[in-house]
Amino acid sequence: MSADPTATLNPAQLEAVHHLHGPCLVVAGAGSGKTRVITTKIARLLQAGYQAKNIAAITFTNKAAQEMRERAKGLVGARAAKDLAISTFHSLGVRLLREEGTRVGLKEQFSILDSDDVLGVLRDAGGTTDANMVKQWQWTISLWKNMGLNAEMALKAAKDEQERIAAVVMGRYQERLAAYQAVDFDDLISLPLKLLTDDAEARGKWQDKLRYVLVDEYQDTNSVQYELLKALVGERGMFTAVGDDDQSIYGWRGATIENLKRLPVDYPNLKIIPLEQNYRSTGAILRAANNVIETNPKLFQKKLWSEYGDGEPIALIEADGEEHEAERAVARIQAIRASLGAKVKFADFAILYRANHQARIFEQALRRAEIPYKVSGGQSFFDKSEIKDLCAWLRLLVNQDDDPAFLRAVTTPKRGIGHTTLGALSQFAGRWKISMYEALFSDSLSTVLNKKAIGSLHEFGRYLNDLEYRARHTEGAEDAKTLMLEWLKDIGYEQHLYDSDENEKAAAARWSNVLDFVDWVAKRCGGQLAQDGGTTFEEPKQTVLQVAQTISVILSLSERGEEQDQVILTTLHASKGLEWPHVFLAGVNEGLLPFKADDEEMTASRLEEERRLMYVGITRARTTLAVSTLRRRKKAREMVMGIPSRFIAEMRLHESGIKEDPREKLKRMREELAAKAAASAAAAAKQNER
Repeated sequence: MSADPTATLNPAQLEAVHHLHGPCLVVAGAGSGKTRVITTKIARLLQAGYQAKNIAAITFTNKAAQEMRERAKGLVGARAAKDLAISTFHSLGVRLLREEGTRVGLKEQFSILDSDDVLGVLRDAGGTTDANMVKQWQWTISLWKNMGLNAEMALKAAKDEQERIAAVVMGRYQERLAAYQAVDFDDLISLPLKLLTDDAEARGKWQDKLRYVLVDEYQDTNSVQYELLKALVGERGMFTAVGDDDQSIYGWRGATIENLKRLPVDYPNLKIIPLEQNYRSTGAILRAANNVIETNPKLFQKKLWSEYGDGEPIALIEADGEEHEAERAVARIQAIRASLGAKVKFADFAILYRANHQARIFEQALRRAEIPYKVSGGQSFFDKSEIKDLCAWLRLLVNQDDDPAFLRAVTTPKRGIGHTTLGALSQFAGRWKISMYEALFSDSLSTVLNKKAIGSLHEFGRYLNDLEYRARHTEGAEDAKTLMLEWLKDIGYEQHLYDSDENEKAAAARWSNVLDFVDWVAKRCGGQLAQDGGTTFEEPKQTVLQVAQTISVILSLSERGEEQDQVILTTLHASKGLEWPHVFLAGVNEGLLPFKADDEEMTASRLEEERRLMYVGITRARTTLAVSTLRRRKKAREMVMGIPSRFIAEMRLHESGIKEDPREKLKRMREELAAKAAASAAAAAKQNER
């Protein structure tokens, strides 16, 4: 372990790190060093005698878990860090189910369905091709699962006919998951909770295994995650929860601020420690953030402050419309770069907005100005369902034991193999501890399936074997493209896209993506130009199977590519946890922020969450912040009068002064000069008359 990691902590951080005996809630304001507290507390727990393998740190994203793992490694060394259980809630759920899944009826090699897999199963369960309806079911069922409801409970709680239908579909959906020996992402939390709640032996084992638990972003937990934490820590209550009630912005996906309210009730000896010193923003920015959030009712009192001085006053920008607003944003970026010089990068700027559709106008303005940008949070090409379909087939060519890939390929497109047949095949495979593909050719499969079902499965298996042989022996771009197109024609994939999407235009766009994917694979089969030490050479040709083997590697490497110097465009929700020196908050108008649909009632709780979203946006800024409001804005196909958001008044910008927008300042200076010139000319003319 390195030198004393607590040496530079402030008093509140020190108190949080040294509180080891009993439950602890660290109320960590934005930019207050919470990750540092968590990793330093891990080091302190090791000093106090805990084994690394008995400490769990849980967060919400893989990126956050990776950052925490790297920071912990720097503090406690690689050997100790290797044994720490640092993961997301869902990764921890996978670990529990891999070790204990048989106790809740899963075979050892169960499948985990992603979002698109789930949509496919729901389409089948609901007997519809209406994509919007299926997505609504997915959303509703996920919300119910996060509230701890099963299909039967959801049916009893249904408020209208739509919810009643969704609950019925949920029942069929769960039957199919059980038959397929598959789970979805929500099951990765609910099934471990069921395990720990119902099985005393498993509960004792895991409470002994994870003797101290730290949870980051606690305000983002849902009801089921709260109960899972309680089951893990047991009566000992040896945990530290780190969260901020002022940054609870995910109520729409099941996260509940009630979990923060419940903690002092469920754990009367809970130690509450607020972190108020901010290491990110200037005084002017923090004052505006504090002013906005104080309007909300407070669970825990705290007020952010920093030692960075007041800094630049916040700029309030009034734009005539969306295009004008985008021009102002570009002008601001250019003005700041001109005044501060080369040390300011494009990556130091972020434009934040409430809804994804607001990005398009900013993209156009940035392109015109030749400013590089990246829209963060947009869907990757390889995340599209049609590309995932094809990748599942290619994964299966490489590894026939990949059950999730098998399930996706055998049902996409449909070939008369229903969930009953697949359920029986899955159970048979589980009984004999083999993959579903291997089970397909077993002589004793006839004991559980009829001749027709076996015939359909054998036909699929034979086609897959033939395709694997051809993929193994096909190389070069042209031959690879021919093989790929023949395969797509054989399985009727283009027709499948049109059959499964009522919107013909959307189906055509998806088929266009498929053809792009074919070109992508063919290009790699044809060999590419590469460089080594300044020498350009052509890489050797590859077979289709070799490219299939490297697809997952290519994707993971591209995701880890170096950050480029680009302005970031992102939603306020996606910005949480991030920070930039210069932030431009766009469209701060009533109806946009706070967001309100025409047919929606703005409840007190909704308004409070929207205010927390504004607070998150303000506190992303380190050095400068511009808040932009529209005099007129587009609503559907018409222009309506823009009303500045109530949150602007709540910022009380007069307390720190309002900095004039550089473009407005330039305009005013020109007007003043023109007025002076006109006055001077008039005076001269008058003098001449005399």
